[in-house]
This record gives sequence, C-alpha cells and structure tokens, in this order.
Amino acid sequence: MDHPIKIALVSAFDYAFPGGINDHIRNLAIQFNEWGHSVYILAPCSTQDNIHEPNFIPMGKPVPIPGSGSIARVSLSVLLRPRIKKLLEEKKFDIIHVHNPFAGFLTANVLSLSNAVNIATFHGFGSPGLGYQIIYKLGASKIAKRYFKKLDGLIAVSEPAREFISNYFPGDYKVIPNGIRLESYTDNVKPFAHLKDGMINLLFVGRLEKRKGLKYLLAAYRRIKWDFPNIRLIIVGPGKPDQDSQRIINEGNLKDVIFVGPVSDEDKIRYYKTADIFCSPATGQESFGIVLLEAMAARKPIIATSIEGYSSVITNGIDGILVPPKNDYALADAIKSLLNTPKLLDTISNNGHKKVQQFQWNKIAKNIMDMYISCLNSKVNARNE
Repeated sequence: MDHPIKIALVSAFDYAFPGGINDHIRNLAIQFNEWGHSVYILAPCSTQDNIHEPNFIPMGKPVPIPGSGSIARVSLSVLLRPRIKKLLEEKKFDIIHVHNPFAGFLTANVLSLSNAVNIATFHGFGSPGLGYQIIYKLGASKIAKRYFKKLDGLIAVSEPAREFISNYFPGDYKVIPNGIRLESYTDNVKPFAHLKDGMINLLFVGRLEKRKGLKYLLAAYRRIKWDFPNIRLIIVGPGKPDQDSQRIINEGNLKDVIFVGPVSDEDKIRYYKTADIFCSPATGQESFGIVLLEAMAARKPIIATSIEGYSSVITNGIDGILVPPKNDYALADAIKSLLNTPKLLDTISNNGHKKVQQFQWNKIAKNIMDMYISCLNSKVNARNE
C-alpha cells in the first residue's frame, strides 16, 4: 500500500505494567512508525509516569483480577463507551488491531463500535482459574461471539495459543509469533562490571508470580550451591518472592541471591549480558515466552520448562535445554550439565542466536502489515461488488 495507514493498537491490559502483550504492542508501534504509518495505542493505564510513546491514549483505570498464579490488570468500566465512540469517529482508523479482544471491556467495546478493518491477536494460553473464568467465560458469551464476527483477520502468537483460543472461538488463525529487536543486543551493550567478578551468574527475568516458577529455581539453586559455591542467582522483575520462595532462601541460608526488582529495557539487556545461564522455570500458561528470545539475542544458554509455549520456541538439546515443570531436581541437573560441559553451553548459545534471527521485529511486523493490507483490499473489493 502506497499511502500511510492509520492504525489503532488496543491493549486489554494496564499499559504501565510490564508484560509481554504490551511489549508486543510497543514494538509493533515502533516498527509501523518507522515505516511512516500513523499509530495510536489505546490501553487502560494506572500511571503515565514512565510512558513516552507518541499518540498513547489512556482509556480508563485497570483493576486487578486474580487468576491461576497471575494477575490480569484490565479495565471493567462500562463508562468508557461514549468516549470510545467519540474517539473512533474523530480518528477514523483504517485498522483497529485489538490484543486479547475479550479480556476486559475496553477491547470488546472498541471492537463493537468499530467500522474499520478489525484484526485481533490472541496471546492467551492457560488453565482454569478465577481470572480465566471471568475473562474467557465473558468472552465466550453470545455478545462476544457476535463481536467476534466483526473480525477481519485472526492472529495467534503460537500454535499452543491458536489451539487454546480455538476452543472458544473457532476460526482461520494465522500464527505470527512475538518478535525481538536484535539491534538492541549488540556488543556495545556491556554487562554490569560489578557482577563480572568471577562468580557464575544464573539469571531469572519475569514477574514474581506463582506461575513463573521461581521457587523451583531457588530450590534447584540450593541443590547445586554445594557443588558450585561460586554461583549466584540474579532475579530481575517486579513483585516480591512468595512464602515458599522466601522459606527456601531462609532455610538454605542463600546469600548470593539478588532481587533486582523492575528495571528499564536497557538495564534488562545488560543483565542478560551479565548472565552465564538463563533459566525460565514457568509452570504453565505461557503462550510463547519472549524472555527466551531475549536470552537467545544475548547469546545466552537457556534452561526452561517443557511447557507448550516454550516447547514451540526451543528445540531441546539444540538451542536450549527443556526440563519438566515443577521439578527442581531436573532443573538442578540441567544447570550442572551445562556448567560441567562448556562445549555444550557454547553450542546451545550459538544455536539459539542463529534461531532468533527469524524473530526480528521487522520480519514479524511485515507479516502483520501484510495481513492488514490483505484485509483492507478484501473490504474494498467487497464494497465494490
């Protein structure tokens, strides 16, 4: 398409809170803006203190909904509808791209009022829980199914995500994965010098939620600390350790565990550069796993659980090591295996770095833009018939 497209990217989730979906939207906006398109981001937002995107439009305050080991921060306000209607009339978007369209009221309301070409990306993958029941049972209602018919293009971020959402909304989904900005991971980005002190650095990156499995990594770390006293565990991400995690730290008298807390994107990359091994012990409900791409981009060996979302990214023994979830013994054995076999560590690191090339954001965004253009052309042709 020769002329710029006016695009609305709509998130169901608190844009001030870090997470894979908002990172996905942010990177899409960056790429589309670079290509000369006009991009707006609509999302609920608890605070705008650290939001610097141009054309960000806050839409209501999110409320936390507990789920299975996670918290969904979505807007449930029915009062936004007149504001959404006015905004859509003023902006006259060519494309409205909603992400998890039936998670909360914002995305569903935008879709119901839209006269544009409507695209949806489904990121979800999970198991029953309170938040899941609210979001997906609301989503599977007759009203939502009527809105679903307004969608012109369907995307799932992985095959597990496609299978999951098809149980509720059958359709012709195209699998387009998450992406990574490899240019951010150049050799110019340096590790933290004070952590490159001869210690072996294990790295965990993620929200400190139950489903992320931190307690299993802590238990594995405690097991290998006797054999590798010079090993350290660095934990990057928002939240506080749960009671089980804190108990493991206290009982094991673990001194070399560092809780960094939330960090900027720039510092997060520096922590990846600082790591010797990256571990992601999630117990489930991961549709893809952006952290895996981040570790691959930093050329770090990965140990992760064999949950469906991770298995769709990693080939076990080739570009990562997969272990059963909730198994600290297997996790400890995998860490020891890498530490005792430097050649395997290097091979996995290099293979991961080769694989991640296919996930560059310019390639992912082009696939999405191709869907936009195809759906726009189809709508124009239908009007002319």
